[in-house]
Amino acid sequence: MKNENRMQKNVSKTDNGVKINFLGSVEKQNIVTMVQNCSTGKCECMSDATKAKIQDMQVDGEDGNVELSLEGEISVDEIQEALAKSKVIN
Repeated sequence: MKNENRMQKNVSKTDNGVKINFLGSVEKQNIVTMVQNCSTGKCECMSDATKAKIQDMQVDGEDGNVELSLEGEISVDEIQEALAKSKVIN
């Protein structure tokens, strides 16, 4: 039986950046908050060098299945590292 209280984070490379799918115990508003914190510099989950590479961030989907698309010259590894440090989703 699957644990419904856990959030899955699937990070994949796209043609113009990186896509993150948050599945399970995830609220869309939390992802929106995370993006806002990131774009205003309130979070410390990624280095300034990584932040500088991100040109655009889009949040789609709904609670339980949220997709975050990041545009820019960023790697899956950089994003997985940042997700591990995020206070909003951990």
